[in-house]
Amino acid sequence: MRLLKGLYVITDDTLTPDETVVAQVERSLDAGAGIVQYRNKVHTDEQVEAVCRQLQDLCREKGALFVIDDRPYLAHKIAADGLHIGKDDIKLEEARKIFTQGIIGVSCYGSVRLAREAEEEGADYVAFGSFYPSPTKPHSGVVSKSVLRKAKEALRIPVCAIGGINLENISDVARESPDMIAVVSAVFKGDIINNTYRLIERMNR
Repeated sequence: MRLLKGLYVITDDTLTPDETVVAQVERSLDAGAGIVQYRNKVHTDEQVEAVCRQLQDLCREKGALFVIDDRPYLAHKIAADGLHIGKDDIKLEEARKIFTQGIIGVSCYGSVRLAREAEEEGADYVAFGSFYPSPTKPHSGVVSKSVLRKAKEALRIPVCAIGGINLENISDVARESPDMIAVVSAVFKGDIINNTYRLIERMNR
């Protein structure tokens, strides 16, 4: 299993519908993505359980981490590698009571204070963003990239950058040394394999 480091790809119910998401994710994993988050705000746990099991099996086969967004009961049920929660989701303390065995990541937007609190409460990683206008979250506020540097200085746990990151700006984000950079459209719009290779190349320059 890979560490909390590298390109972190997040699915989307429009770009990666359940009918094709497994094949799409496999292409990105084969090109070097190390972490996959399944994000679907439309369907119930019961409706997505089968596809999440397929994705977890695929990630295990490929040596990647599989994270489920905001579904602690499902993450526990299928023994997912991880769970991700945001400000409008379940609280970290409650999530850990349900999902006891895996990684939990917490969205902290632009706040190092929230990230410190999450670390103290047992979060395994924190995510900051959006850093640019995001096509998948158009109402997210844009935060300064300097928060990544401040977070790296203040925290012991890994830091993830997310929000509007693409081939044109990923190098600028990478200069702030986040442990992970998360993308949605930049991977899944167009040629997934080529997109993944190019994103990783620019991350590592």
